[in-house]
Amino acid sequence: MPPIHNGVQASSLDASWTKSRHSNAEGNCVEVARVDGGIALRNSRDPDGPALVYTPAEVAAFLAGAKDGEFDHLV
Repeated sequence: MPPIHNGVQASSLDASWTKSRHSNAEGNCVEVARVDGGIALRNSRDPDGPALVYTPAEVAAFLAGAKDGEFDHLV
């Protein structure tokens, strides 16, 4: 199977999407799914829209930064 590239239609992926339990009632959230060798993200309000695909190492680095508060200034 060829690698999955950024911008692929999210609904075309054979993936089980998960969103945070902290998401609000309006559905404003990011959903994540494991895909062949990577982790895909999509906007829950646009499930047919594009997915961004990252390596596990990229997601781990982002999560570590989020846990350390590096992005708190954005919200």
